[in-house]
Amino acid sequence: MTDTRDASGARTFIRGMWTDVAPAWGRNADEIDERAAPITQRMLTGAALRPSDRVLELASGPGGAGVAAAGMVGDEGVVVISDVVPEMVEIAAARAAARGATNVRTAVLDLEDIAEPDHSFDVVLCREGMMFAVDPARAAREMRRVLVPGGRASVAVWAEREENPWLGVLFDAIAEVTGVVVPPPGMPGPFALGDADFFQQLLLDAGFTDLRLERIDAPLRVASFDAWWARNLTVAGPVVGILNGLDDATRGQLQAHLRHALEPYASDQGLELPGVALLLCGRTGS
Repeated sequence: MTDTRDASGARTFIRGMWTDVAPAWGRNADEIDERAAPITQRMLTGAALRPSDRVLELASGPGGAGVAAAGMVGDEGVVVISDVVPEMVEIAAARAAARGATNVRTAVLDLEDIAEPDHSFDVVLCREGMMFAVDPARAAREMRRVLVPGGRASVAVWAEREENPWLGVLFDAIAEVTGVVVPPPGMPGPFALGDADFFQQLLLDAGFTDLRLERIDAPLRVASFDAWWARNLTVAGPVVGILNGLDDATRGQLQAHLRHALEPYASDQGLELPGVALLLCGRTGS
């Protein structure tokens, strides 16, 4: 297994994890965007997008936030949708083209080492991606570097694990049943920036000002336990490999454990699993 204590190895591990699930994210992109719609809406509002803005979306996945931004900056603006995983970028490009977003271009970019000149953009967007940066402080500095003076950043991450049982319950159950800790020690994961004070300090230290923190409810609603289980087998990047590698006996034990753990979230409509995101919006200095 990759030595996750090594930064280079950790980055390779993370990229491989998202490369493996990219096809499933492409097939499920509309559902992913629908679930994230409350977050995206608040991100775009917080970024105060204007016609002619130059916008960079980082760690885009299928590019939902960037495509939404493209409709707000108009033909005089441009949106660069980027991800470190080329397969994700291809998906985003195809989705933008299908929607007729002619003011979108795509690029393979690493949010910790953005291959764009200083002061290239008016706005940076990052939805649910910064928490997977091996060095999030470096990522924050890179966001600051590529923004013009007075530029705006709008960055969303997941709050603490305890506030996000839609995924935290699964992590806990895997550890209890299999002994496998998710994410592995030393590896960034979905809740790595869930401490609001730490998250804000990253952007402050990078030189952002006028920071505004918002908590956004983003529950995951699914029709049944089986639908939730199937979703985790395909798009839940940190656990897809683990779940698909289980033997039948262990899989059955884990499912039984999870059915019990999810009982408090059941209703006649299926499961409603709470989720909370943290959104930080800020500006660069003049």
